[in-house]
Amino acid sequence: MRKELIPVFFQNTKGWFINPQDMNNYVELRVNLTPCDETATDLLAALLAEAGYESFVPDSEGLTAYIPASLYTSSALPEILEEYPFRDAVTSTSATEIEGQDWNSEWEKHYFQPIIVADKCVIHSSFHKDIPQCPYDIVIDPKMAFGTGHHATTSLIIEQLLQLPLEGKAVIDMGTGTGILAILAAMRGATPVTGIEIDPAAFANAEENIVTNHHPEIHLRLGDATLLAGCAPADIFIANINRNIITGDLAAYVSALKPGGTMLLSGFYEHDIPVIMEYATPLGLTQSGHTVKGEGWTCLRLTRGIS
Repeated sequence: MRKELIPVFFQNTKGWFINPQDMNNYVELRVNLTPCDETATDLLAALLAEAGYESFVPDSEGLTAYIPASLYTSSALPEILEEYPFRDAVTSTSATEIEGQDWNSEWEKHYFQPIIVADKCVIHSSFHKDIPQCPYDIVIDPKMAFGTGHHATTSLIIEQLLQLPLEGKAVIDMGTGTGILAILAAMRGATPVTGIEIDPAAFANAEENIVTNHHPEIHLRLGDATLLAGCAPADIFIANINRNIITGDLAAYVSALKPGGTMLLSGFYEHDIPVIMEYATPLGLTQSGHTVKGEGWTCLRLTRGIS
C-alpha cells in the first residue's frame, strides 16, 4: 500500500483501519531495514502490534507503523527491537506525531472509489452515487476492517470467484475481513458460506456488510484456524492472508477442504509460490494455476487430491 496519510490504513494484505474514535493524534514510526523482505516486515509488525501499534505499511525499504500518541513512548522501541530477530538489519528509526482527524471519513472521500472487477463485479461504499451497472453489486462500508477490492490480492481472488462454478458449492473464507469474498460467493449461489475472522473489529464490520448486501445466511465465526475443525468441508477454500500464516495453518486448511476441492491462496508474491508448494505438496495439494497482478502479487489455485 501507499505511505500517504489518507490511505495508510493497511497491514500488507491483511490489516486494520486506524481507529477514528475521538480523532486521536497518532505517532508515525518509521523503521528502515537492510536487507528488507516480507518476513522481516511481518515479524516487526507482529512485535509492534503487541506493543499497541494499530496499522502497518511495509515497503521495499522497511516498515511504517502507527500508534495512538497517548500510547507511544520512545523508550519502548529499543525493548521491542531487542526481541526482533533481524535487529541487525535496522538501519534507522524515526517518529513523527500526526494531528488527529476523522481518518475513515478522509479515507472514504479521497481514496475509496468504486472498483469494477472483470466487468462483472462493482464494489462501492453506501455513500457513492452513479454506480456503474454490473451483474454483482457489492456495498462495502469498510470502517475498521480491510477488504475493499482495491488491493491486488483481493481483486485476484474476486476474478477467480467470478470464473468458478459456485452454485450449490460450500465455501470457506479464511480471514474474511470485510466479508467481501464471502458475499460474492453467496451472490453467485454458493451455499453454505462460512467466513472466519480473528480480528473483532473486522468481524463486526463483516456482520454489518453481509446484512447490507442481503446475505444474512453467511455464517461468520470469530477466531483462528482452530475453528475449521468445526466446519463442514468446503468445495472451495479461500485464504487471503500472508505467506507465513498460510504456511503455518495450511494443514488445517486442507482438513477443511473436500477431496477434489479447490483452494485459492493469496496475500503473497509470485516468487513465494515455491515456498508455499513446499508445504502444500506433502499435504496432497497440486498447483492448478496462478494469476498475477500489480507488483507481483499472486493468487495461487490448488486442488486437493482424491485418495
